[in-house]
Amino acid sequence: MPRKKAKDTVELLSEAVVEALLDKKAKDPVLLDFRKLDSSLCDSFIICHGTSRTQVEALADGVIRDVKKKTGLNPYHREGFENAEWILIDYADIIVHIFQESKRDFYNLEQLWADAEIVKIESSPKK
Repeated sequence: MPRKKAKDTVELLSEAVVEALLDKKAKDPVLLDFRKLDSSLCDSFIICHGTSRTQVEALADGVIRDVKKKTGLNPYHREGFENAEWILIDYADIIVHIFQESKRDFYNLEQLWADAEIVKIESSPKK
């Protein structure tokens, strides 16, 4: 019987980010997968939005806290906490973008990076 391969760090990181976002009720989360593209800066973007400044801040704080707890990783860079219209959390392989809805619509990263594979993230039922 073949041994089950251990999950790699990027997969664990991605799962931790997604779980944190879903836990805080992120709106319309998607993953843009850049791994098949030449000269991409990272493996993926995870993009979502919140309905208020308070929710955007809670989403970002939840990602940072839960990723640290589950993977031991801290972000390399984070910005946007001053006005919480667009918070970026950079984990090198994965960059998390958390918007207020109007800013997400305006910047439209999904269209800007349309050559990436776009994966809609669905919440899974709790076990």
